[in-house]
Amino acid sequence: MKKYNVGIIGYGWVATAHIPSINASRQAQVTAICSSRPQNDAALSAKHGGTIRSYTDLDEMLADPDIHIVSICSFSGLHAEHAIKAAQAGKHLIIEKPIALSWEDCQRVADAVAAAGVKVCVCFECRFSSQLLATRAVIDQGLLGDLHYGEVDYFHGIGPWYGQFEWNAKRNGGGSALLTAGCHALDALLLCMGGDVESVSSYSTKSKSPIFAPYEYDTTSVTILRFADGRVGKCSAVVDCLQPYYFHTQLCGSEGSLLDDKFHSMKLKTDKSAWSRLSFKALDSGDVTDHPYQTQFQAFLDALDEGKDMPLTDLKTALHTHRIIFAADESARTGRPVDL
Repeated sequence: MKKYNVGIIGYGWVATAHIPSINASRQAQVTAICSSRPQNDAALSAKHGGTIRSYTDLDEMLADPDIHIVSICSFSGLHAEHAIKAAQAGKHLIIEKPIALSWEDCQRVADAVAAAGVKVCVCFECRFSSQLLATRAVIDQGLLGDLHYGEVDYFHGIGPWYGQFEWNAKRNGGGSALLTAGCHALDALLLCMGGDVESVSSYSTKSKSPIFAPYEYDTTSVTILRFADGRVGKCSAVVDCLQPYYFHTQLCGSEGSLLDDKFHSMKLKTDKSAWSRLSFKALDSGDVTDHPYQTQFQAFLDALDEGKDMPLTDLKTALHTHRIIFAADESARTGRPVDL
């Protein structure tokens, strides 16, 4: 089993979740951190374990041949630039979502990765949550039959009580309600439904609460997907709600339905008026320390050992989700459906 040294780009909130998850793996250790704010090597090493060298010059960190993987935890608007540089330096990539704030920049990242031949893990880590793993198991066992409708919705008020609020509220920071956070719900919808998306229609609006006034973009959107085979999906992204975090899932198929942690299947021949229950840790928090990064990163490292692409959250799969996100945002902006 190979040992991987990992360099972190950006030492903010999400990095504090990436670092312990990487260090808890069987084969990787964070050995370098690049931050625009100077850090103390001894303090970083004492806090996170091992020996960590700090950098303020990204090119200097990427020039270190002993760093094998780079985890990009910088501001969203810098992800593309940092991913391209790291790929060109021959480093494998962990890219925090979103990959970039535009489809053109996503394609630039894809081109750089292809040219360098490096492997990529994109942080749609909710695919590795027990909630979505259990949901997929119900689907894969055929308990819902053939799905014809699905909705996955993201409700999470991201206000001034979050440290990233100031930059996330800017158009060149968060981008859109769907891109900054609702992307997890859209990605989950695509995971559950599968198949090709033919057309996207989206509408957006914004809360009148002064709490969310700093946002430079609409903070609520509703997106309808029409799949090539005629099925329909819906995704709401609401980051201006005043309520507890809620990751809503509803799936309807020819043999049954699923609602969050409940499902009903005609195949089980149970009481038609009762739900069966699933037991899992729900996606119920926007705190990055609650996200299943460790499971995702371990899968990535195991794939590297085997010379394979990342399962579930490889670059190609993540680009598919991003393409639909950008199509939805275009639809909301123009008021017209976007064909894919």
